[in-house]
Amino acid sequence: MDTQSFHNVDELGRRQFMINAARSYLGVSLAPMLGAGLASPGFGLTQKHAGGAKAEHVIFLNMGGGMSHLDTFDTKPSNKDVQGPVESVNTAGQFQLSQYLPGTAKIANHLCVINSMTSKQGAHSQGQYLLHRSYAPRGTIVHPAMGAWVVRMKGRKNTTLPGFVTANTNPGNASPGFFGAEFGGVPLGRPGEGLKNSTRAHSVSEDDFKRRLAIADALNKTFEERYQTPKVKAYDSLYEEAVKLMQSEDLKAFDINLEPAKVKAAYGNDRFGQGCLLARRLVETGVRFVEVSLGGWDTHYDNFANVEARAKVLDQGFSTLVADLEERGLLESTLVVIATEFGRTPRIVTEHSNGRDHHPACFSAVMAGGGIAGGQKYGESDKSGARVAKDPVTIQDFNATIAYSLGINHAQVVSSPSGRPFRMGGAEKELGNPITSIFG
Repeated sequence: MDTQSFHNVDELGRRQFMINAARSYLGVSLAPMLGAGLASPGFGLTQKHAGGAKAEHVIFLNMGGGMSHLDTFDTKPSNKDVQGPVESVNTAGQFQLSQYLPGTAKIANHLCVINSMTSKQGAHSQGQYLLHRSYAPRGTIVHPAMGAWVVRMKGRKNTTLPGFVTANTNPGNASPGFFGAEFGGVPLGRPGEGLKNSTRAHSVSEDDFKRRLAIADALNKTFEERYQTPKVKAYDSLYEEAVKLMQSEDLKAFDINLEPAKVKAAYGNDRFGQGCLLARRLVETGVRFVEVSLGGWDTHYDNFANVEARAKVLDQGFSTLVADLEERGLLESTLVVIATEFGRTPRIVTEHSNGRDHHPACFSAVMAGGGIAGGQKYGESDKSGARVAKDPVTIQDFNATIAYSLGINHAQVVSSPSGRPFRMGGAEKELGNPITSIFG
């Protein structure tokens, strides 16, 4: 492939070219590692904030489909027309939660529940895009995902592991956007499968692997000397980083089967719970940003039965994760968030088996650890949960708060290759403001 052809294919095409080359010449697939956020530590963009800068890692729990705030974190016990059959329970914090979250109620002293989230995006794909990137989708550019921003601004903590990993989620949520492949996330499928194809094939001896690597290195250098462009150099360097990862002792962090059976069972025998366990292992080993998704929240039909089932999975995985991080001394340095693209309507649609429709005007999110003062709620919805009554929080505000926890300046301008200015906290006219009052 010549340099013009290399640039004419899209990002996935360039990755596939590298994967095929690795499989053919090295006897190993680098698929999990290409675009793994294997960037050099730091870009000098981190800015300390008073009260923030305590977090070193983020675990982003993405509730795909639009989680019903009214049936989880913002119950309305005095309004049965809105609340339906769901009861409220007291917590260890200064608020109530749904009966579907008994485990979360027990660790509420670590939580800040935000009941005043608001967005203008009422469609799933656009809402998820905004949630992950602080920008609305545009046809002319792909914005970096939050994990890519964190790696770009904060740098890697463990230089032999990826800085950004996703599990159970849309691979697009691992996108580096215009930052380039070195800041992208590693998208994993089932957490129990670990980092697949990251070891040398048994049919290739160590001596043969070294010989093939030397040949590949010579070819890469020749190609790079002939075509001296940033993209060619970036992809060439991924070979070196991938081999470093393959030889890392910390690679075992991806293997949750090394955990005791009792610990695995505590998180839940499902992909979300096991993803939470994987996230704990990864941040424990120095990975900056881990996303784990739990879908199925699009409850247009039979809302109460479906939310109860989804909440049971969320409750076990999340509450166990927070308690485990605290026990290991990692909660203060790890910001754990629960986020979703929008909420559900207060109106119960009886003709849809008691369903709830999309509702971006008001919904809920949660933060724990990372310097957050627990046992509190921030903002309020009105009596029906339809509108924000106090302290509105936009998606950009929420993401700016994540940046604040990490000590990152969310307003720092980073230019795209075309010279356009972008910020972690969103466009200048919509720039988020971190919720600094929720920190201890």
